[in-house]
Amino acid sequence: HRGSLAYLPRCRAKTMEARIRAWPKVNSDEPRLLAHAGFKAGCVQIVNIDDREKTPNHGKQLVSLGTVIATPPILIIGIRGYSIDPRGRHAEFDYYADNLPKYISRFFKVKENSSPNSEKSLKKIKEIFAIIAVTPKNAGLSQKKPYIFEASVKGGDIKKQFTFLQKLLGKEVKIDQVFEVGTTVDTAAITKGKGWEGPITRWGVKRKQHKSRKSVREVGSLGPISPQYVMYTVPRAGQRGFHQRIEYNKRIMLMDNTENSKFKINPDGGFKHFGNVDGDFVIVHGSVPGTYNRLIKLRTQIRNAPLKVNKPNVLQVVV
Repeated sequence: HRGSLAYLPRCRAKTMEARIRAWPKVNSDEPRLLAHAGFKAGCVQIVNIDDREKTPNHGKQLVSLGTVIATPPILIIGIRGYSIDPRGRHAEFDYYADNLPKYISRFFKVKENSSPNSEKSLKKIKEIFAIIAVTPKNAGLSQKKPYIFEASVKGGDIKKQFTFLQKLLGKEVKIDQVFEVGTTVDTAAITKGKGWEGPITRWGVKRKQHKSRKSVREVGSLGPISPQYVMYTVPRAGQRGFHQRIEYNKRIMLMDNTENSKFKINPDGGFKHFGNVDGDFVIVHGSVPGTYNRLIKLRTQIRNAPLKVNKPNVLQVVV
């Protein structure tokens, strides 16, 4: 069958939040945050000048799909340090900001902060992560409960990374403090849920001849007589969609704020199922996983990072 076995099991995601398990390396002495988050608003058409060299369309106008992601500021609420051994990562300390907002602190218990900034306590720490909170209500959605997740900090040594995050504790970080226009990011989200689907749609197997058996849209054989069970490689019906997926290399075509943007982003009446985008937003080239209103995590590009960043020349946004 044509369906790939790369994603198994094809079951519903446990949460509405995608988990990022790998982070790119940063060859820099200055620490920086490697992730931000937003909410999918809708799709538009982008008219820009093709700046890809050695292509037939170089220097010509291109009309392509763009996805609008509302990106309210994220709040740095804590720092987490990990040690690493052959068994994996182990959390060594959590360092939280003082006087966190009630709508964030009520969802988890904050232990008493230790002082991990000493040389002795930071010696066995191998990785530093920022604990981030992003609130859908800040993007104009009705959900009040924030999404809380970790984002890696790379660049410099561990002490520099901790000092960098310590200055940001309790403060909001905007999208332009993490990424710039023209950079390429990876998008992680939970895809659209399709419900129960048969093997034809779910795995792409071929339909049977109408004279072969009573069924047409079923698999012809479930396997050999031995072993006496159905192997996991046999295409079966089941859940399709609502899976965690990461799509790579999505270029940021536009990063702006609706108050001072020269482009009209919101269609008349707002985006379907979302409404109007207010505040900071980005438009990435192409599509991203998930339905409207869904949390989209933006990570620094992990594959084939270019040596230089070219700022795209966007002429028009068609809503």
